[in-house]
Amino acid sequence: MASSTKYIFITGGVTSSLGKGIIAASLGKLLQARGFRVTIQKFDPYLNIDPGTLNPYEHGECYVTDDGAETDLDLGHYERFLNIPTSQDNNITTGRIYNNVITKERKGEFLGKTVQVIPHITDEIKANFYKLGEDGKVDVVITEIGGCVGDIESLPFIEAVRQAKWDLGPNNFLVIHLTLIPYLKAAKELKTKPTQHSVKQLLEAGIQPDILVCRTEYHLPSDVKKKLALFCNVQLNNVIEAMDADSIYDVPLLMKKEKLDERVMTKLKLSSKENTDLENWKDFLGKLKNPTQEVTIGLVGKYVSLPDAYKSIIESFTHAGASIECDVNLRLISSEELNSDNIIQKLTDLDGIVVAPGFGERGFEGKIETVKYARENNIPFLGICLGMQVAVIEYARNVLNLKDANSTEMDPKTSNPVIGLMEEQKNIDQMGGTMRLGSYACDLKKGSKAYQAYGKSKIQERHRHRYEFNNEYLKEMESNGMIATGTNPETGLVEIVEIKSHPWFVGVQFHPEYKSTVLTPQPLFVRFIQAAVDKKIK
Repeated sequence: MASSTKYIFITGGVTSSLGKGIIAASLGKLLQARGFRVTIQKFDPYLNIDPGTLNPYEHGECYVTDDGAETDLDLGHYERFLNIPTSQDNNITTGRIYNNVITKERKGEFLGKTVQVIPHITDEIKANFYKLGEDGKVDVVITEIGGCVGDIESLPFIEAVRQAKWDLGPNNFLVIHLTLIPYLKAAKELKTKPTQHSVKQLLEAGIQPDILVCRTEYHLPSDVKKKLALFCNVQLNNVIEAMDADSIYDVPLLMKKEKLDERVMTKLKLSSKENTDLENWKDFLGKLKNPTQEVTIGLVGKYVSLPDAYKSIIESFTHAGASIECDVNLRLISSEELNSDNIIQKLTDLDGIVVAPGFGERGFEGKIETVKYARENNIPFLGICLGMQVAVIEYARNVLNLKDANSTEMDPKTSNPVIGLMEEQKNIDQMGGTMRLGSYACDLKKGSKAYQAYGKSKIQERHRHRYEFNNEYLKEMESNGMIATGTNPETGLVEIVEIKSHPWFVGVQFHPEYKSTVLTPQPLFVRFIQAAVDKKIK
């Protein structure tokens, strides 16, 4: 454990979904802007080894890192805010902790001891707390503890945080508690009692929060702040107001105004290396809030009733739109509701269409109809992962006249499997962590739309899929106008398809959205939005 590394823990109380991830990312951004090297990790209290097997409706999207870890969507926020990659070590679940301990027990590593929650589970949690700070590459490790204080499943994590204070010493350890101050309309009052109870639960677990960050719809009057300080045993200037913001990207500046970074630095005895440099961030916000043009993009998928299922895609449009001062009005459309009878009515006023990633056949035919509409009507199109596969299947059916063309995922017995299972996937019976995951190389054809977007011929993008373009159909596809413009140099697998005769039609097997950040918008999204703008002007 590197003694020079400082550790910040963020817990949540009263209710979940208060935005611990955004507060963690915002604080990380402010410390980073002062010259500190920062990383953020998320501990999730559920028993799944990782969120890879979870339905997006359970937990939002599954975010994938360069090293192929399937992680919580908060890691997407960390990368988008800090502009640095995360890894397998940045997201730990209860499932992984117990799995590690049980594996050690089976190997006899505990020398015949009785294996217990304390000390064995808590020691494993602490080892993972400290892992990112051990190599001396970061000054500050921010650890977000998922769930709510008081949840049974969070108890071992909270106990590990308590122990960490004694391991690290008071100037290397800090706890921020994120809480809610509800407003009762009938009484016209802000209420502190839920926060008092939440802090009391933390105190019962042996943890005194150093800073309270209070989510609120209204400004906190000084008497409310004083009450919180008194009853929660927190210094008055460490009661931080976190008002609801128009955009998550406003939060770093709001937290700077509230001096969250200064309070943290005082407690951790960190002396700032430089003044906070947030000029690029302010520039981005200026463009985001003052667009000079507007487009309407349809995002067609099957999880549209929960926008978090497409979090990275939605944020990619925010970054790319701002970079060309364009307001992207994103319309989420359920592919299950689309068919050949209503497709024109549902998609008629769109300037561009995205077909989203996904698994399984629910809503699949609606996606086929969507691609057909975009192709035949020259509407700018971007297909991501399954979206690219749908584009290939639609082209095979309606241009190559292979009427039963399909993916073996949807129809294992199809006589024209234009999309099939990769060879190494055929004997896999375990679901978790067994897909093609993480960063892979792709070579781009010069002159293609993808090459024009990236401005280079070699790229690296992240993947999360089992099925691939079947190269046996490549010649026939290319001679009929659908070209493979991106391929993996080692395997020859098709990564990108484009239609030559279409103004902007690109399907990608990878997930470009995972690498989009505030300061480096994803090139394909930028070009796609520009194509939508050009179509609208025409």
